Amino acid sequence: MKAVPKINTGGLFIEDVIAEDAFSGVVPFYITPEVDPDAKNKAPEPILAGYTVGIPVTPGLYLPRFDLEAWEAYQNELFTAEEAYKAAYNEWSAQSEDERGEPPVYVAPEQPQLWGEGLTPEEIEELTRSNPQNPSSTDLLGAELTSMKLQNIQQQQTINALGAELAAVKLDVIKLRGVEQA
Repeated sequence: MKAVPKINTGGLFIEDVIAEDAFSGVVPFYITPEVDPDAKNKAPEPILAGYTVGIPVTPGLYLPRFDLEAWEAYQNELFTAEEAYKAAYNEWSAQSEDERGEPPVYVAPEQPQLWGEGLTPEEIEELTRSNPQNPSSTDLLGAELTSMKLQNIQQQQTINALGAELAAVKLDVIKLRGVEQA
């Protein structure tokens, strides 16, 4: 099983879903609208809600967007390359063994970059700009980490102090036992 992205009809990332390891490509998913109580036994038509994409999201994007048009163009290029290879192979196969040269080689077209940024540069700058009234998530995480480190130091000091008290109590118990045996 692996996580694969779901996108809306505009190509924007919605969420990751779990799919079989062998899943690849782009598959549509649909929603069924609510049934109108006034309609007489007429089932509503499913509505295209988006796609499940078997191509991993490019890391580092703020709002990943999958280019559906580039995917479709790439699929057309793949089909054309496969058909050209089949034709060349059939032509090669039809020749006698004396006339044949090297068999044709299938060369797949290079897959284009299908994931891109769904936000404009201005929107990204707004998200990443440090604002004193609205500290960034990095600032908040840094403050939280510092607080946790201080708590850890205090807990360690408490543990050390309790260890020293326990050692003193053990010495007192040993001394008392020594007095009782004498």
